[in-house]
Amino acid sequence: MKNLLDNIATPEDLRKLNQEQLPQLAKELRNFIIDIVSTKEGHLGASLGVIELTIALHYLFDTPNDLLVWDVGHQAYGHKILTGRKAVFHTNRQFKGIAGFPARKESEFDTFGVGHSSTSISAALGMAIASNLKGETEKHHIAIIGDASIASGMAFEALNHAGVSKANLLIILNDNAIGIDPSVGALKEYLTKVKTDKKLAAQNNIIKALNFDYSGPIDGHNLDKVLSELKRLKSVKGPKFLHVITTKGKGLQKAEEDQVTYHAPGKFDKISGVRIKSSENKYTKYQDVFGQTIVELAKQNDKIVAITPAMLTGSSLKLMLKEYPNRTFDVGIAEQHAVTLAGGMATQGLIPYCNIYSTFLQRAYDQVIHDVALQNLPVVFCLDRAGLVGEDGATHHGVFDLAFLRCIPNLIIFAPRNETELRNILYTAQLGLQNPIAIRYPRGYGKTIDWKKPFQKIEIGKGVSLKEGKSIAVLSVGTIADNVEEAILLSENKKEFAHFDMRFIKPLDKELLKEIFRKYKNIITIEDGVKQGGFGSSILEFAAQKHYKNKIKVLGIPDTFIEHGNVLELQNQIGLDVKSLLDIFSKT
Repeated sequence: MKNLLDNIATPEDLRKLNQEQLPQLAKELRNFIIDIVSTKEGHLGASLGVIELTIALHYLFDTPNDLLVWDVGHQAYGHKILTGRKAVFHTNRQFKGIAGFPARKESEFDTFGVGHSSTSISAALGMAIASNLKGETEKHHIAIIGDASIASGMAFEALNHAGVSKANLLIILNDNAIGIDPSVGALKEYLTKVKTDKKLAAQNNIIKALNFDYSGPIDGHNLDKVLSELKRLKSVKGPKFLHVITTKGKGLQKAEEDQVTYHAPGKFDKISGVRIKSSENKYTKYQDVFGQTIVELAKQNDKIVAITPAMLTGSSLKLMLKEYPNRTFDVGIAEQHAVTLAGGMATQGLIPYCNIYSTFLQRAYDQVIHDVALQNLPVVFCLDRAGLVGEDGATHHGVFDLAFLRCIPNLIIFAPRNETELRNILYTAQLGLQNPIAIRYPRGYGKTIDWKKPFQKIEIGKGVSLKEGKSIAVLSVGTIADNVEEAILLSENKKEFAHFDMRFIKPLDKELLKEIFRKYKNIITIEDGVKQGGFGSSILEFAAQKHYKNKIKVLGIPDTFIEHGNVLELQNQIGLDVKSLLDIFSKT
């Protein structure tokens, strides 16, 4: 039997097939994704679960004239392969390769850039309203959203609007009961009941109550059924909702059995699905330092509670959930709710550790200001994945946090240099702080073996001297200090360089800064956040206020969105790797 996928480069090629050939194509497309991801790594389970749906959509609809919006984008690998990127799919998420998520600049088939969840309905509704205004009433607009994403506040806001619009909008709920971790909440329980209780789906239906033409739930792996229902919905005007049941990881037994791990499994054997273990790492991930430390602290302090918006595994809060299930709260993909929930807990004397990826805290900015900082509530924000995160790219880099948090009154901001510093600031935060604090730390492994030392209290607003020097002071915050130390060590003029870990971006250690400005003519600031408004900007402001005339050079993330690639490649690209710093130091 010839391979059908070999002759398909675009949806136009796909539409030349007979409907009876599509199940074979689905099998080939699954195998193609498994073959590439098994060696190149990436997200796996989500895309395997929507293969039939992806084929059906491109087979029946006139893409790219009809507009598809994929929520988050983990599930869009099949879409990318069928829309002109099969030959380059092996470069997925690699430096200078194609992006892991849909991106408008990459293809006309990627109608909306996605990376954060729950945006698809709003975007597709906006497109549909625009089509109505332009008189393009026959154009179709389709949002594919997961059940974990549809529980988000933004998705509900869009549903509320779409239900009273006359937009030609089709929302497809890809219901697999899991995001990265299993879905949670009352809506998830409702969707579970709908799958088994046809009367509930027909009568007391939440979606129907919002004025949608609801159909389903149907088996998302039955191509004939999916095609039949989509054909019917093409002729229905106004807002429509199709409920599709799928299995995340479909077609690879290991991925179906362990859906959390196989969301992004790393390298694995493409036949058996067994993961290929990388060489043992003697260091500990920052996420696990956080996870182990908060459990240790919770044993000593019964006021400690932990909150995460759908990132139990990624943040290592599963350790806390196992030990203290009644004090650990996964609120689903709901960052705004997570922050204000923490604020409410803090008013009652609890000590909430609110763990949110740096890039996702952006979604709760008003809540940080209005519900926490304005009321000076001592919430502990633990900002995971700060700085450059690698292959997930521009949607996921945590590079804006220092800049957007620094302008907020009452908020303490701390960036630990190593695992021990993270451990000690987590300890310090529950001793009775009178202010909220944001602690930002990177993704991945640290560089300290014996980090689990007895707790030591950190004095708020105090930096430390790591190395004395003669004429040049390098000021860093966070783990970028490792690159600074190595560059100084390799420098021919290492005696000229002093190195200070300022630790606190806010409040600044002004007494230490006065000594630095008095002793060193040349000052270099380094951060793995954006230069505009970040740590370096705070040093420039300090110098201006004090009328210092020292020469100050600010290094950090340039004023552009950084694409995907591993962290070392990206640091090299923007001049923050050891070699680049060494070149800069030699010219200072």
